[in-house]
Amino acid sequence: MTDKVRAYLQSIKGKKVAFLGIGVSHKELIKKFVSLGAEVTLCDMREMDKLQEDLEGIRELGISYQLGAHQFDNLEKFDMVFRTPGIYFLRPELQQAIKKGANITSEMEEFFKYCPCKKIAITGADGKTTTTTLISEILAEQGYTVHKGGNIGRALLPIIDEIDEDDYAVVELSSFQLLSFKQSADITVVTNVQPNHLNVHKDYAEYKDAKKNLIIYQPENSKTVLNLDNEVTREEYAPFVKGETVWFSKLTKVPVGSFWDMNSGKIYYTDGEKETFIMNRGDIKLIGDHNVENYLTAIATVWGLADTDSILKVARSFGGVEHRMELVREFDGVKYYNDSIASSPDRTIAGLKARNEKVILIAGGQNKGLNYDKLGAFVNDKVKVLICMGETGPVIADSTKKADNYSEDNIKILFADTMEEAVSLARQNAKEGDIVSLSPASTSFDKYKNFEYRGRHFKNIVKDLK
Repeated sequence: MTDKVRAYLQSIKGKKVAFLGIGVSHKELIKKFVSLGAEVTLCDMREMDKLQEDLEGIRELGISYQLGAHQFDNLEKFDMVFRTPGIYFLRPELQQAIKKGANITSEMEEFFKYCPCKKIAITGADGKTTTTTLISEILAEQGYTVHKGGNIGRALLPIIDEIDEDDYAVVELSSFQLLSFKQSADITVVTNVQPNHLNVHKDYAEYKDAKKNLIIYQPENSKTVLNLDNEVTREEYAPFVKGETVWFSKLTKVPVGSFWDMNSGKIYYTDGEKETFIMNRGDIKLIGDHNVENYLTAIATVWGLADTDSILKVARSFGGVEHRMELVREFDGVKYYNDSIASSPDRTIAGLKARNEKVILIAGGQNKGLNYDKLGAFVNDKVKVLICMGETGPVIADSTKKADNYSEDNIKILFADTMEEAVSLARQNAKEGDIVSLSPASTSFDKYKNFEYRGRHFKNIVKDLK
């Protein structure tokens, strides 16, 4: 343990610490801070009777509670206030508390301040989770000790005293986390930027600025991996990079970085002078060209840390991340896939493009202010039965019907109120050889706590089919 980490952990004793919201990261942090001698208060919008399941493992710790309408009361009285990413940093209650002197932070912000090892931060609209996992897998294959966190993996601040200086922390960060960030990583990765989460952010500019914080606050000797094919990263982010810029592209050769030669199917890395062959497209076990892009991102990130053998071994063996085009089961000759992570139209489009055959698609969820017109055209090309759910169900159906390539004879559009009904309709309309895909193109918050709960509910229903 470094002296910096030791001093931080010792400083927690006797501090009054509030946690806004409960989840995996806060549950582990609460345990850690209580063990360090902090006076902990849990603040949550729910009353006690609605919290019981989430309190498992911390009920006996003797913490205090500030619930319901009192969640944001007198936050300035605490020495530290941790917010979950789901609590919008710019909401009026938090901004008023800050003006009164409240010290509002987050698990990732504190971790970035005191982390003793090299940090790799990944953000973007799409591809973050798979890219973060690939980077972690390649570095682990190379022999590094890797700590995966942020939106995936485990909470890292509670184990900061277990992390050595030679390790790597690989973290996925969302715009919600980055809104309040004033530090960055040794290597920053932006997969792409396009409109997302506009039901929470004030506008698209705020969303872009949140992710841009990782670049604004970079140290001079840092490395930044950007998407040459994406206008925002190329035109708006690249000019602010302080250190080395490394590119990736699946469309063209890059000045420095990784690229895919679509004609030959070969993937290369170039240092600006020499091109090094990495692998063939066929070496990647994951289906879909969007996963080629994820590998290009990972290669550009780990270059200089991992050799081509480690990269190739992961490409040939890695079968994917849960909830990302995950094969759940084959039943009665029909394959059921869980792509619950697809919470935007572009993610659903990427999944559809990866298929050669038409699918039965279950889509819909909470509307986060996105445009579904482009999705409609792809649905008509790639879907034989569309099963619509949730707030965006009618929107997705309308976008499909108003697309130029719509034909009533080519696609059946159905509606379901529940996941059980959606799976039942899919089963009724499927025949041997068909694919059923849950790929919602929407967030889960109209019915579920997050996309993982949605995906697991779908998986449980499919696994119980008899």
